[in-house]
Amino acid sequence: MAGLVGQTGFFPGDHRLLRELDFLGDGLPLLNLLIPWEPFRPILESVPKAKPKGPGGRKPYDRMLLFKMMVLQQLHNLSDEQTEYQVRDRLSFQRLPGSGLEESVPDHTTLWLFRESLAQAKLTERLFTASIGKSMRRRNATAP
Repeated sequence: MAGLVGQTGFFPGDHRLLRELDFLGDGLPLLNLLIPWEPFRPILESVPKAKPKGPGGRKPYDRMLLFKMMVLQQLHNLSDEQTEYQVRDRLSFQRLPGSGLEESVPDHTTLWLFRESLAQAKLTERLFTASIGKSMRRRNATAP
């Protein structure tokens, strides 16, 4: 464990790997520059939260993390299961939602339940078509 002192990640080469991904053309981090994510937060937080099943349990996932996973899902035409797998497996997919190797990733059922709650609140189209589309058009950009 002495080798981990002072490291910012689990693997000593984390930063080197990220720089290499940038050099090779990983376009997903550009979405964080092109899309102002924080204005989505009030919309995402307006969705009613599920009632707790009992005392204790894990803390709910950040809705922005779930929303960014949905964006990845739409960009790459992935199933819920594949979205979970890709975010767990690929460094490039971890960069958009801001997760890392040491952080937990929502499972496919959590992602599905979140998407369903957005649909029931009739927010899906507002979030994807109007807001993200508007942000991308405003910056005259296309998704990577």
